Amino acid sequence: MAREPLKVLVVDDHRLVREGLVSLLRLNPEIEVVGEASGGDEAVAKARSLKPEVVLMDISMPGMNGITATRLIKKDLPETKVIMLTMLDQEGYVYEAVKAGATGYLLKNTGMEELVKAIKEVHKGGATLHPEAQAQLLKEYVYLAQSNRETYGLSERELEILQLLGDGLSNKEISDRLFISIQTVKTHITHIFEKLGVKDRTEAVATALRRGLIS
Repeated sequence: MAREPLKVLVVDDHRLVREGLVSLLRLNPEIEVVGEASGGDEAVAKARSLKPEVVLMDISMPGMNGITATRLIKKDLPETKVIMLTMLDQEGYVYEAVKAGATGYLLKNTGMEELVKAIKEVHKGGATLHPEAQAQLLKEYVYLAQSNRETYGLSERELEILQLLGDGLSNKEISDRLFISIQTVKTHITHIFEKLGVKDRTEAVATALRRGLIS
């Protein structure tokens, strides 16, 4: 007896990317795209109502990001699997994604055959990580193991950017220094604010200095 198609929810704030994924996945009889969302809040709401078996989750989105959305979805629907889809310059999220409950982490240029294979793998209880994500995850764990200070959930990249904020660099200067996009810098800074419980750069730097996070 043939198995029912896997129910998948696609989340991405870029319409062309989202619709492209949906169109290609719908060509596979083993996949049923039950819905799509353009942001974290919508993703959580759709997941609660549609109860997908697998969620393809973009990481960087306006408003609620993919990490937070994943955490909320896994809290309400622990059996739902989440695969993070990311760009090459968003390597600092792997540890946070895994901690939030994601069991897959792939680049957006992943081929459709590999993506479908990953969907099946995580649904069966396995995990799938792009090689670059595996390397980054190992790096994050080594860093955390070697660090003797409380990092308040900040990733290595976020601590690096926090130090540059303390040095007085602008978003553009940080972008140039780290060879990442300005949007990625902004996203990291938003996460830094959330984790430190602050509202602006000045407060973030003051808090980081007080807690010994930067010099």
